[in-house]
Amino acid sequence: MKRALSRALLRLMGWTIGSTEGVDLPKCVICAAPHTSNWDFVIGKLFYNSIGCNAQFLIKKEWFFFPFNLFFGWLGGVPVDRSKRTSVTDQMVERYQSNARFQLAVTPEGTRKRTEEWKKGFYFIALKANVPILIGCFDYAKKVVGMKGIFYPTGDVEGDIAKIRAMYRGVTACHPENFVQV
Repeated sequence: MKRALSRALLRLMGWTIGSTEGVDLPKCVICAAPHTSNWDFVIGKLFYNSIGCNAQFLIKKEWFFFPFNLFFGWLGGVPVDRSKRTSVTDQMVERYQSNARFQLAVTPEGTRKRTEEWKKGFYFIALKANVPILIGCFDYAKKVVGMKGIFYPTGDVEGDIAKIRAMYRGVTACHPENFVQV
């Protein structure tokens, strides 16, 4: 029911499903880009639901109070406690270690506004948890949502981030002026 409804909504909005390579990985970090609109979240959730998967996403723990905790938990929200002594990276690595299946979607820009540099948290989570990075994208020009491939972090942070960003060449954001191509 959830799959069929999600597919129907995507079709109704004019979107098609692209590659689903890697979505069957039990553990991965999903690099979800470009992120320039709140619609990215909606389209991403519909895509993942339509293929029968459920990715988690980070959300401030302050949003997890009744009744919002029920809603965000249902959507796949993972509360992040920034007051803990452990870093968000360590908190997520702990989740990977304690779950047989855990897919975490992260927007590397960290904002919908234009930013020259990506935040590297998604990369460090994947590196420390020893999981691959699934390259997910929303191409508004082609109206295609899907995966661009699987990337295995090597530890060469700057080199790896440059390679990941290059995988988004030719992808058009909802607000192209806010997505910095490399």
